[in-house]
Amino acid sequence: MRAQFILSEIGIGLRRNLSMTISVVLVTFVCLTFLGAAALLQTQIGKMKDDWYDKVEVSVFLCPANSAERTCAAGEVTEEQRQDILGALEAPEVAPYIEEVFTETKEAAYESFQRQFGDQFWASAATVDDMNASYRIKLTDPEQYQVVADVVSGRPGVEDVEDQRRLFDNLFLVLDRATWAAGGIAAIMLLAAVLLITTTIRLSALSRRRETGIMRLVGASTLFIQLPFMLEGALAALVGGALSVAALWFGVEYLVTDWLGQTVTWVPYVSTADVLGIAPLLLVVAVVLAAISSLVTLSRYTKV
Repeated sequence: MRAQFILSEIGIGLRRNLSMTISVVLVTFVCLTFLGAAALLQTQIGKMKDDWYDKVEVSVFLCPANSAERTCAAGEVTEEQRQDILGALEAPEVAPYIEEVFTETKEAAYESFQRQFGDQFWASAATVDDMNASYRIKLTDPEQYQVVADVVSGRPGVEDVEDQRRLFDNLFLVLDRATWAAGGIAAIMLLAAVLLITTTIRLSALSRRRETGIMRLVGASTLFIQLPFMLEGALAALVGGALSVAALWFGVEYLVTDWLGQTVTWVPYVSTADVLGIAPLLLVVAVVLAAISSLVTLSRYTKV
């Protein structure tokens, strides 16, 4: 009987404030979609870092014949300078950071250059002598790039030292800022959702002030009186949360997996499994929104 009464009260409240309830659902949907997008974007950044950072190398470019760098004043790198550089990389304090060292000759560098830029008209002017021989160093921990760079930078015969991670840093910076932007919008929308749920519960409580007064007079507990209002807000917020999960799932499935995944195949993308992983968090946030709004409102507007 009590459950039936509470359900009937929830139905009455939702019908009386239908437009406000729809507004709560939409605002909750939008804010949780932004929140979920921020979480998925951060997951995407993590996947890309894990995949790309493990593959990148430190490139030690050796002096060509015509370099203007101070360390190349003696001309093209000599065999003695090469041995000195390799000896520095094999030193006991550096060796633990290095997994493997590959040597790329000028000829190999020229072939790689032609594969990448051979269709450009200006590439035909390049010759083997314009290329840099180099050492490609695979690190045991890509985060320890600076240790290796400090050892070889400035040595005679070394023109430049480059960490391939730097090629991705700007991309990750943009993605990080996009995450913060999505999180900021989500925070603003969360506040709007709390205010809107609070207003909806307040209007519902005011419209049924007489009924709650009668319930109080016949001895109904505070929880029993407040429970329908709390469930109204929770139900609207949960519907908004479920819609946000559905929107994120379809977005990842059709935009990321089917479209981007087929177009750019070398990037590890988030999947629908990641969406399902954050779905409980979004639904919990929806319930917390309703709980905060209820606590703010009910203690005042259900008093008799």
